Amino acid sequence: MSDKVSPIEALPPASRAYGEIGAVSADPRWVMVVDQERCIGCWSCCVICKSENDVPDGMWWNRINTVGDGLDTPYEEQGRLAMHWLPLACQHCENPACTRVCPVSATYSREDGLVMQDSQRCIGCRYCLVACPYGVRQFNWGRPERPVPFDTGMVAPRPLGTMEKCTMCVHRITDGQVPSCVWSCPGQARIFGDLNDPDSKVSRLIRDRGGYQLLEERGTDPHVYYLPPRRKRGLEP
Repeated sequence: MSDKVSPIEALPPASRAYGEIGAVSADPRWVMVVDQERCIGCWSCCVICKSENDVPDGMWWNRINTVGDGLDTPYEEQGRLAMHWLPLACQHCENPACTRVCPVSATYSREDGLVMQDSQRCIGCRYCLVACPYGVRQFNWGRPERPVPFDTGMVAPRPLGTMEKCTMCVHRITDGQVPSCVWSCPGQARIFGDLNDPDSKVSRLIRDRGGYQLLEERGTDPHVYYLPPRRKRGLEP
């Protein structure tokens, strides 16, 4: 991977400044906030995630679900059709179910709250896939296929027979940059920052907008928060 140009180095100064995480506390606890009022369901975050992380065809670390009973299906509310989206990836839980069942500690929690996957330790037992209540872990069943005959990612591809998932673009965080899905969102629906800083943007949004976590009753305490829409996006019938 050393012959590749870092996507951060390739950016012009203005774009690099746009993606900076900024000031954080002495002991950062990373979280992502997803604003469902701003999300337009365009899948830009999912596409750049595949490119950035060299995710093969047929696999998605990020995907966009639709609020309601069916994919891309509006629901009726107060006599009008409405539609909102729910981006879904690894929730990087504070109490992850996946780490408790892995027999070789291939999936583990970092001190900053991110849940990582060590593909060199993974034995492909898929216990973590079964344990995860969010259904976001992916398994390399066969030889990967890609739309172009070369690797596009800025991280190494994962071996056959191992698990993989969202890493919050930890290689970008190391360089002080937000994950690629945050940087690329045209609606600025994703916000990344330090939960341990009470004055950070993510802390203020969670507090002021009533941020909620998925499947709170499972006790996993995700590091991904969702902001419910304050206004309803009406659709013409």
